[in-house]
Amino acid sequence: MGYLALTSPALAAPGEAKFGNIPTENAQPLVGDARIVDGDTLVLGDTRIRLFGIDAPELSQTCLDGRGRSWSCGVWSKSILEALSTGRVDCQPLDQDRYGRTVARCFAGGTDIAADMVRRGAAYAYRRYSTDYVSDEDRARRADAGLWRGEAMSPATFRAQKAEARVAATAPQSAPTGCTIKGNISANGKLYHLPGGRWYDKTRINETKGERWFCSEGEARKAGWTAAQG
Repeated sequence: MGYLALTSPALAAPGEAKFGNIPTENAQPLVGDARIVDGDTLVLGDTRIRLFGIDAPELSQTCLDGRGRSWSCGVWSKSILEALSTGRVDCQPLDQDRYGRTVARCFAGGTDIAADMVRRGAAYAYRRYSTDYVSDEDRARRADAGLWRGEAMSPATFRAQKAEARVAATAPQSAPTGCTIKGNISANGKLYHLPGGRWYDKTRINETKGERWFCSEGEARKAGWTAAQG
């Protein structure tokens, strides 16, 4: 998941980087065993942490390998972060994002976890917020490491497309002129819904499934649909 930095340590004057309204030098380090949420998010204690400077595939995201075959790159990215975050994890808070997560640099065994994720091709340098890991990404790309072995949509683009799909799924559907009856197919069979009915507004027509619009109840019944109750 992406993040929106409230402040930008990279742009602040030396010694003036902020964590909310608190200088980062005064922000308390977070230490402990990590629970991994996805390829760029972990939890220490009760604190949800977004790794600074990188962006990993979403858990539900798939990519293409070198042969054009689909694979679960989001789940794989999470597994890499789990492997890199064993034992004690130390995180230095830098900021807080719009989701309330702490944005931080995290280390395991003295190694910058975010840098290692990018070097292994399990995440991208999040250039929108930082250029710290660009050289690591360049190295991973040249080595065809991880995600670079095939084709992958950027996580930001993937999230944007999912958001657009959610909006489209809730947008009112335009019925053909004079044909406002919805012929829906569900586990209950073929049911038609009249305007004003209990389920009418929530019912969406997917013509690729064989669902359709009807201009009259007679037409719907003749086609094998039954009136929905309520």
